[in-house]
Amino acid sequence: MIGLPKQNLSDVEKSVQKVISLNPEHVSVYSLIVEEGTSLEKQIQEGKLILPKEELERKEYWTVKNLLEASGYEHYEISNFAKPGKESRHNLDCWEQKEYLGFGVAAHSYTDGVRYSNRANLEEYIRNYQEQRPEKNFVFHEKQDEESQKKEYMLLGLRKIKGVQISKFKEKFAENPIYRYHFELDQLVKDGLLEVDDDWIYLTDRGIDLANIVWEKFV
Repeated sequence: MIGLPKQNLSDVEKSVQKVISLNPEHVSVYSLIVEEGTSLEKQIQEGKLILPKEELERKEYWTVKNLLEASGYEHYEISNFAKPGKESRHNLDCWEQKEYLGFGVAAHSYTDGVRYSNRANLEEYIRNYQEQRPEKNFVFHEKQDEESQKKEYMLLGLRKIKGVQISKFKEKFAENPIYRYHFELDQLVKDGLLEVDDDWIYLTDRGIDLANIVWEKFV
């Protein structure tokens, strides 16, 4: 994790070298997110802890990226690295908007453009099945229309370092994203945040640093 209070580049380098020495197949790197109402947020507001400046946090990110890639890890998603062939299948399926089914208490599913989960309270979950009321265990979160599916496909796909494959978008939605999102893509390319080649739309190095700006175009 990067962007921690009191953390510096030397700390990050030592942490990454330690991780590399353990030889994992997959590594995730995340920037600290301060959640509202937490003790951490309170300490920061009171000045007891100070977060590193954005410039340092970005240097930390690129330090991690460069060290891992030099050690044979492939940067396949904005926060994830893996040895060749060891990418997370589940995560890739999610970023490619594939369907999935979750079984058991609190499990999440995505089918036919609907996101839903199973009830999180174990006792209630079991009781509903015992009383022959399985439908009471489903909690529906979202029903997407076609446009929201298209935008989400772009947003999720642009988390991947390879980006969105134009031919796959056309196969899924029978429409070319270059035309559908002409204005958004044109501006992002002009701003140096995206590149577009024969069959791919992907983040530039600048786009990786400012990915939230890119994703906001498809919210």
